[in-house]
Amino acid sequence: MKRALYAGTFDPITFGHIDVISRATKIFDQIIIGVSAGPKETLFTQRERINLVEQIFSNNDRVTVMGFDCLLVDFAKKIHIHTIIRGMRAVSDFDYELQLTLMNRKLNPRIETIFLMPSERYIFISSSLVKEIASMDGDVSRLVPRVVVNALKRKLKKS
Repeated sequence: MKRALYAGTFDPITFGHIDVISRATKIFDQIIIGVSAGPKETLFTQRERINLVEQIFSNNDRVTVMGFDCLLVDFAKKIHIHTIIRGMRAVSDFDYELQLTLMNRKLNPRIETIFLMPSERYIFISSSLVKEIASMDGDVSRLVPRVVVNALKRKLKKS
């Protein structure tokens, strides 16, 4: 069985992330979505982010959601994964992704990284922009699933 890991903070998960996962399921038998604990400060707790992703993929038995709080390559090794999927939206992502990939390769040469681009209709979406728009009562319903829209409203109402 071909398995791959798609990891991130997913704060929150967007239609861009979902599109990359959908593309990955055409290549791999199983996708593990790794929800990172940090080190970035997040709007949602790790448990909340895991719950949102689990809700979105609850009907897809080829997608498993797991939290982790260590180096990505250590998590991949722990769950016996040798392929990491990274989403790449634009040329501006390339420098960061190249550095990350080369560092991961240095830390564990057995791990390969594959880059997938989301559909052009989602390429401009970032979690940061979604949070910014939502924090100003903007409509993010075309950027994230309904469950995320509702979670953003609840979370930002408390702030």
